[in-house]
Amino acid sequence: MLETTLSPTNPARRAMIDSQLRTSGVNAPEVLARMNKVPREDFVPESARATAYMDRAIKLDNGGALPAPLVQGAILQEAAPRGSEVAIVVNNGSGYLAELLRPMVAEVIELTPAEALAAGTGGKPADLLLVDGAAEQLPEALLARLADDARIVTGTVEGGVTRLAIGRLTDGKAALFPVQDMGIPRIAAFDAPKGWTF
Repeated sequence: MLETTLSPTNPARRAMIDSQLRTSGVNAPEVLARMNKVPREDFVPESARATAYMDRAIKLDNGGALPAPLVQGAILQEAAPRGSEVAIVVNNGSGYLAELLRPMVAEVIELTPAEALAAGTGGKPADLLLVDGAAEQLPEALLARLADDARIVTGTVEGGVTRLAIGRLTDGKAALFPVQDMGIPRIAAFDAPKGWTF
């Protein structure tokens, strides 16, 4: 059974919940419980452990980034995970979002951006896709891993502005609706090809 009550824990973690998440509209009990339980400092470089709960993204040693806590809280709240679902999480180098999600669904398939660009290897299509970063476009190979009408929560990039967006897979395409402007680290591997314009 998923824990939904908050118990005393790391003071920085509680401050993150009270001053960043709750004040910004992230109030789903199951989301707050998971973010209260999972030690965010375990997903950043040693040099960043002391600032793991600050309201900012953290660069990782592998070239990726851990988004600010509000980003992951908002992603989980918008996703409203259901216990029976298979979910894909595209992580941007940390694995934190996948760990938050793990007990909220039946199965978590964690992919790097490079793996998301590659053709899938079969298996049950996913019901839910979470992208822990901002993408100019979602790769066709990634969308091919989803069930028809699968739910999608991702960051998007348009004109240099990043936004949280929600949507569904419709006829093999991601139909997305922007929810909120938000500073979300960009996933360069998901940039659209650049071409000449006139």
